[in-house]
Amino acid sequence: MGIFSRLSDVINSNLHAMLDKAEDPEKMVRLIIQEMEDTLVEVRSSSVRSLARKKEVERALVSLRSEVADWQAKAELALSKNREDLARGALAARNRAQEQLTSLERELQHLVEEIARLDTDTGRLRAKLEDARTRQKAIVLRQQSLGSRLRVQGQMDDRRMQDAMLRMEKYEGRIDRMEAELESHDLGRRNLQDEIDRLQTEDRLEAELQELRARLGKAAAAAGPANTRSENT
Repeated sequence: MGIFSRLSDVINSNLHAMLDKAEDPEKMVRLIIQEMEDTLVEVRSSSVRSLARKKEVERALVSLRSEVADWQAKAELALSKNREDLARGALAARNRAQEQLTSLERELQHLVEEIARLDTDTGRLRAKLEDARTRQKAIVLRQQSLGSRLRVQGQMDDRRMQDAMLRMEKYEGRIDRMEAELESHDLGRRNLQDEIDRLQTEDRLEAELQELRARLGKAAAAAGPANTRSENT
């Protein structure tokens, strides 16, 4: 038994509500699409049959209208010849043809209305089918994305993954300690070098200071005798 039992069920269906209630939306939307496609084939077949019958009725109406007119003319001819019996028979034949004509005209009107309804229903059904196909693509993508996320989550929750992450953290901690030790050695060497450089700088300054003092002392000694001669004169 299909999901939809009538064309109106398909057209008036609420796909969103149906999918919300479904345990397996992907499977449900596949069934809905299949049912809609089958219904669309049936509607198209009905339209073809109705169109074919419409053309048949239209041809029959042309023939009957001609027949009604022909019997009317025959009745008039018979009456003009004072053959009331023939005129009466022609009128009876005309009436039978007229009844058939009236019946077919009603059928034609019904066919025209039915074809119009089928055309409208076909358009609405196609829109529903397109909507269902769009939803199917969205559901498939969402389920694929969900599956990928579940696989990733499963891997993250895996004990082996957790153990590997713990080992990596231990390795990182060990490397951090080794880097810290190396930096402390480098710091000690830098401090030692800085002290040596400072001593060398102090020695250079002291030498320059002694040299400056020596130059100043010699200049003072040279200026002393010259000042004594000036005073005696």
